[in-house]
Amino acid sequence: MSGTIIPTRWTAQDVMRIKAAPESYAPLITAQPRVIDSLDLWDYWPVQHADGHPAQIAGGTLFISLSAPILPDPDARHAMARMRLLHNVGANWHDLGPVLPDGLSPGSREWSGSAMLSPDGVTITLYYTVAGIRDEAEISFVQRLFQTSARLSVEKDSVILSPWATPKECVTPDDVHYSSDMTGGGAIGSIKAFRDPAFFRDPADGAEYLLFAGSLARSTSAWNGAVGIARRIAENGWQILPPLVDADGLNNELERPHVIVRNGLYYLFWSTQTKVFAPSGPAGPTGLYGMVAERLSGPWRPLNGSGLVFGNPPAAPYQAYSWLVLPDLRVQSFVDLVGLTEPPRDVAQARAHFGGTPAPELQIMLDGERAWLA
Repeated sequence: MSGTIIPTRWTAQDVMRIKAAPESYAPLITAQPRVIDSLDLWDYWPVQHADGHPAQIAGGTLFISLSAPILPDPDARHAMARMRLLHNVGANWHDLGPVLPDGLSPGSREWSGSAMLSPDGVTITLYYTVAGIRDEAEISFVQRLFQTSARLSVEKDSVILSPWATPKECVTPDDVHYSSDMTGGGAIGSIKAFRDPAFFRDPADGAEYLLFAGSLARSTSAWNGAVGIARRIAENGWQILPPLVDADGLNNELERPHVIVRNGLYYLFWSTQTKVFAPSGPAGPTGLYGMVAERLSGPWRPLNGSGLVFGNPPAAPYQAYSWLVLPDLRVQSFVDLVGLTEPPRDVAQARAHFGGTPAPELQIMLDGERAWLA
């Protein structure tokens, strides 16, 4: 990283610049076929090279997705999420089963992360969120960042990751920059964050980082989301650093943050939802947001003056979530609640409208501080 981090705050004044124009919204999603009939899938990411490009493996791309059985209440999926390995070849998806063996992970469930292929194509390193504690009597909101690795082998058309190393905790909250108290009252939208590790190698100097969704320590606001970062200082060691961006007083969750470099500029993206903006201030649509800078350390400037890249359309404000921007500017996400203009009135309606499968890919364009859908 070139220079000391220059703290950047995403503010209410930024959000007030959001323009309710057609180009600000993604196209409507129609019902999409499920990748796996018996499972809900969400928050998926490809196995990538260190430069961020998806790795080509056995004629396709390996994806890791959060998964859960199809439950009466789709929100209940978060309490039993496990990572699932998928192989995408053209228009076809192949289910390769759970990523990690039963009992290997030290939590009660597994949440989002990133996965990198070694330069020699032999090893996949997985960074992910361990949620809860193994065998806990009551579901907790503890979130820890872990890493593990496995050997990749391809036998005919079969992809195998084995054996997995014992997962090791890689970054811990310091209660100086990031809070270790993650309960936030426990209600959906109020839970605090220390999750979603995303690997990034800075082309400026080759240094390696993990970005993550965090919550500011020592904040006086209940809405204190932040984009956290840690730098690798040894083969298995990471130094925690101050946040790149925070939304203190504005927003509780800057989820799945990640960085790409395009035309010499650094672009930081995150996802957030209308319901996690502070009720006392302006709220943007559920959507993809981002900032731009000349270097990873900042200072960061909101894209389009507001931070909004695009949101779900007003006719379907809950249709998709958890966007990931790839270096070629393709954007991946999952189908959330399709065809609803208001929050679901009950569990049955939520289940009837929940997609639980990959959403159609989108494409964005970037030009300096401007970003728009192609």
